Amino acid sequence: MTDQPSPPILDVQDLRKSFPVGGTLFGRSLLAVHAVDGVSFAMAQGEVLGLVGESGSGKSTLGRTLLRLMRPTGGRVLFEGTDITTLSRRQLKPIRPRLQFVFQDPAASLNPRMTVGRIVAMPLTVQKGAPPAAERAAKVGAALETVGLSAHHADRFPHEFSGGQRQRIGIARALVTAPRLLVADEPVSALDVSIQAQIVNLLMEVKRRLDLTLLFISHDLAVVGHICDRVAVMYLGRIVEIAPTRALFETPRHPYTEALLSAAPIPDPTLRRPRILLKGELPSPLAPPSGCPFRTRCRYVLPVCAEIVPPLRATGDGHFAACLRDDLSLASPLTAT
Repeated sequence: MTDQPSPPILDVQDLRKSFPVGGTLFGRSLLAVHAVDGVSFAMAQGEVLGLVGESGSGKSTLGRTLLRLMRPTGGRVLFEGTDITTLSRRQLKPIRPRLQFVFQDPAASLNPRMTVGRIVAMPLTVQKGAPPAAERAAKVGAALETVGLSAHHADRFPHEFSGGQRQRIGIARALVTAPRLLVADEPVSALDVSIQAQIVNLLMEVKRRLDLTLLFISHDLAVVGHICDRVAVMYLGRIVEIAPTRALFETPRHPYTEALLSAAPIPDPTLRRPRILLKGELPSPLAPPSGCPFRTRCRYVLPVCAEIVPPLRATGDGHFAACLRDDLSLASPLTAT
């Protein structure tokens, strides 16, 4: 008898998030920004999935929407088999502790008027049937020690800590409820380079110890390539490629992925490759191009690319890409030229 594969802890199906702008006609918005436009993927328990793309591609909006920090415009999000897409705030409350978010800017995400102890305890305090004060304090102390701080730091205020320490406080707040899924939205981009590796190593250590599932949003391909099991590439609200990390780095199947990888530095002076410069700016999500959203900047574009929206389809073992050009042989950043 063969073992059945475990169901995914997170299953995102055709997720959409739009923001209406401008005037309305008969109660309907005339224009809308399509920040997330039909995204689908699944994550296994304990997996680390990297989400990469340019600024404005919709990465942060996707992370906030799938945790229901924003209400989706369409699609479904199944967490541990439960569709959380249309749940009310009251229905979401018992699920919230298992879904946590680490914000990009540690200074902006911590209330300067509250002590560290109150900040870290807040996810416990707001829950129905919150534990007694003594138990909350014990959980706060344990969370702070998990991230490399001391329980004695609970009586201090955020301004008394460095940027790296503030991000550790933000991570402790996310861990205090013992979550199953953690979304980290560029958690090291606001930190000094000397601190970034410490925070990344901390995330991987707590992921291993607590068996967390981690969605790691970043623009740093070197970090993503180091810690992620799979990588999803996002462009103009859509996932254009998703694959195991090594496969994506060695054999990219989408021209946008090829361009991103060409810009990533390689710590090997013997490897040389030409830089691929994309034409123009990221199109406006108010009026995306017809057909393939990347066609206005793609050096491999064909006339048919303006007519067909390419679906995300399998191109190999666990490798999916949204491109009509099956004939392309794209450059790998790991190959010397």
